[in-house]
Amino acid sequence: MEVSAYVSFKGDCEAAFKYYVEVLGAKPGLLFSYASSPMAEVVPEGWESKIMHGSVRIGGKLLEGADAPPERYEKPQGFALSLNVPTADEAERVFEKLGNGGKVLYPIAKTFWSERFGMVVDRFGIPWMINCETPGG
Repeated sequence: MEVSAYVSFKGDCEAAFKYYVEVLGAKPGLLFSYASSPMAEVVPEGWESKIMHGSVRIGGKLLEGADAPPERYEKPQGFALSLNVPTADEAERVFEKLGNGGKVLYPIAKTFWSERFGMVVDRFGIPWMINCETPGG
């Protein structure tokens, strides 16, 4: 048995997953649009090309998601996706990229438990914690 995170987007799932491929080195997975599914007839007008189900693999872990129709979308809260990176430099790079166009919740810095730790909400509304535990990488 395995557990994976499944996140909802407000219409930009495909753009988010492409960004995670670029920024995090994620491996692209499946992307199914509403138009290519049995739900094509019940999706809101203009949402045919939105993602009904998609995935990317980040460091061997699966991240799944979809575009929630506007009346069902809920802002992500009460969780964060946690990235553990090997070096402080990489932590800072990833933090900067994910924070670009988003919101910094906790600036990246050395803490008592790690070389670097920071929290951001990316421009797609997804909360992230970036952590580098190893001194000097």
